[in-house]
Amino acid sequence: MTNLDDVLQEKPLEGLTVVDLTIALAGPFATLLLAGLGARVVKVENPAGGDPCRSNAPYVGRDGVSLTRVHPDDVSTSVLNRLRGKHSATLNLKAPEARGVMGDLLGHADVVVENFSAGTLDRLGVGYDFGRGVNPRLVWCSISGFGADKSTGGGKAMDAIVQALSGLMMTSGEPADPPIRVGVPFADLVAPLFGIIGILAALQQRSRTGRGQLVDVSMLGSLTALVASEPFELLERCGVPQRTGRTVPRLAPFGVYRTVDGFIAICAPTETFARGVFASIDQAALAADPRFVTRDARVEHVEELNACIEAFTSTRTSRELVERFDRHGVPTAEVRSPGEAVRDWRVIQRKETVELSHPDYGTVDGLIGMGLPMLFSGAATGFDRPAPALGEHNDMVYGELLGYSTERIAALRESA
Repeated sequence: MTNLDDVLQEKPLEGLTVVDLTIALAGPFATLLLAGLGARVVKVENPAGGDPCRSNAPYVGRDGVSLTRVHPDDVSTSVLNRLRGKHSATLNLKAPEARGVMGDLLGHADVVVENFSAGTLDRLGVGYDFGRGVNPRLVWCSISGFGADKSTGGGKAMDAIVQALSGLMMTSGEPADPPIRVGVPFADLVAPLFGIIGILAALQQRSRTGRGQLVDVSMLGSLTALVASEPFELLERCGVPQRTGRTVPRLAPFGVYRTVDGFIAICAPTETFARGVFASIDQAALAADPRFVTRDARVEHVEELNACIEAFTSTRTSRELVERFDRHGVPTAEVRSPGEAVRDWRVIQRKETVELSHPDYGTVDGLIGMGLPMLFSGAATGFDRPAPALGEHNDMVYGELLGYSTERIAALRESA
């Protein structure tokens, strides 16, 4: 009989093996999620340095946090964040024996995730066609700048490049501002989310058909699709600029307002919420003012409305205002710094953000990283191991998983 407690400790993707051919952020974020959901992720790294993120500042080690690597065992915070729960195996994909080794790895895999420039793995002889020839059940996810089939052009795509091309940089700020790069690397984080959705869908289809397939996700397409969720062009035709600064005129009152000690966000697009705003700023009579009595009227007189609200909010503290608006049922929040936000007791309690651990020294300086922001009623999630050292699991991957002899493992090491 199955023990219910044992079932609840299982992770949703236990039993799946993922070969991780990714670097930087977009690909490693996808495989981080798969690892957190229970898949065995084998990260294949170049023995000459590994994933470039291993050289990202800042570093954490025995002396705490530093901008440069002071000691050999100092580890990049990017590594601590992105490589948790994974097994690192080294392989030089340009070496003559790499194709055979990759064939053995892919034969044991359910999923491959890669984010090389389009065509790179094909030139190395270990691309999708090679993979499906070795293992027809393989689900292969390619996350690239512009698409894996090269029909839409090639080229390397960094997050800022995709933000620029997608139009995202021209959606924030005031109308006369220069383009604004969103601080969170949106393109690098959104594309892998679509990649995971595609992988899980392809695995479900494989359970019916017995065959894998290619899941092709472009960073440009992922981010531009989100930009297209808002009718920026139509609003501009109606006289509303694409960039509206701290407020959203078509939902007035809606936006960010100055306080004595910072800013608060107020979201009041409905009549009930708008009346709550007026009561909160001690001007309940504005609910009957012809300028503000309906949403359309408020949109037409949005500058007057926002000036009226900020004349009040700028004389009170953020905390006082949040309490005041809350009493009247208006969605309101203080605008917080990233450092404050990632330590919110709610996200800590739900493990949506977590303390990061150095492989040797444990948690250092209260460093906070990404958790897994999804909870299951019948399964566990999370990262059981800290980030691995480069090639830390060579013996496990090549010996236990592939059954290579110690002599062959040693020969691979020599040829690296």
